[in-house]
Amino acid sequence: MRRRLITGLSSAAIALATTAALAAPANAADKLQVMSDWSQTSASSQQAFLNARANQGDWSEYGFDWSTDKCSSSPDNPFGFPFENACIRHDFGYRNYKAVGQFDANKSRLDSAFYEDLKRVCNGYSGAQKTACDGLAWTYYQAVSAVGVAPADTAAKTGKAA
Repeated sequence: MRRRLITGLSSAAIALATTAALAAPANAADKLQVMSDWSQTSASSQQAFLNARANQGDWSEYGFDWSTDKCSSSPDNPFGFPFENACIRHDFGYRNYKAVGQFDANKSRLDSAFYEDLKRVCNGYSGAQKTACDGLAWTYYQAVSAVGVAPADTAAKTGKAA
């Protein structure tokens, strides 16, 4: 009888520990890996991010900042070219890498992923439209590459809220 009680208690303790481990918040290394997965230059990385953004609640344990000002003071869809999602993913990368103190180490990749996202938009066009889109994509990329900063940095420098 005593052996069954101990075995039963042990099984219950293991089940409780397993449940607690599965319900535990994500650790910093996990969060960085997810952020990295969502900020690569590939189309699959972009799609994974867009899927996650559509299901933000599934990622709540990570405490991501999903806020965005889209393409900041530039048009989100210049001349009808839909750059908005590229800007949203770029904002996500800037905000979240800044929040974990890893922005400087990842800025170049975030900007490159942004440019690849823009070029994928442009690949849907041909002729003069593609040429115009490619030119705008290059301009947007150059702007963030040269002067892009996290919104919190801008607020700190100007004394205004982001």
